[in-house]
Amino acid sequence: MLQTRGRKRCVWGVRTAWNTVGDGEFFCPDCGGDRNYRRRTGRRRLTVLGIPVLARGDVGPVVECAACQARFGTEALDHPTTVRFAAMLRDAVHTVALAVLAAGGASSRTVRVTAVRAVRAAGFDDCTEDRLTTLIDALAADAGRLPGAYGGAADPADPCGAALAIELHEALEPLAPHLAPAGREAILLQGARIALADGPYSPAEREVLTIVGGALLIRPEDTARLLTTARTPS
Repeated sequence: MLQTRGRKRCVWGVRTAWNTVGDGEFFCPDCGGDRNYRRRTGRRRLTVLGIPVLARGDVGPVVECAACQARFGTEALDHPTTVRFAAMLRDAVHTVALAVLAAGGASSRTVRVTAVRAVRAAGFDDCTEDRLTTLIDALAADAGRLPGAYGGAADPADPCGAALAIELHEALEPLAPHLAPAGREAILLQGARIALADGPYSPAEREVLTIVGGALLIRPEDTARLLTTARTPS
């Protein structure tokens, strides 16, 4: 330090020169909403009297919010934007509804109506009974991706079907970490109510809902409890 007329002046320090290497949109934890970001890398330099003289290593990469300038690790990009989260939630409910319909049979109009209501509430405003049944027909015809559709015989050793289980995991697992426990349970209960619309669970329906619970990171004992709760009159 140098003393200049009663004030301290910094003789040396470390300064970071930032370089933008990418950009996009993310959910900013500090702003609490979707914002543009800059993906940046930096290089530290030792400065003397404000002049860079010696490299001190690289920094980053970091994610810098274009609005508040706060910087975060790149793991901040793992959190979906609000728009993406809403789309993931819609797709999750839609997939669960289709799986339950296919496993339990979509011949009951009560079941179809219950499924349509759940899917519309999730954000697919144009969902109809015809659209759901047409999609189930198409999926069932595709190498048996949805075994047991419309009450057809399912393999007793695999009432859900491996392909269906994979589709449920693909739709639900990316979403589950970003949902509160109550949100995960709500998706499972929506599927349970669809299954119960025409009576008690069938073995295939219970198998599907058990897979849904697992994909949503709900413990098996909690899944069983919730399925029992759903069938108890309120």
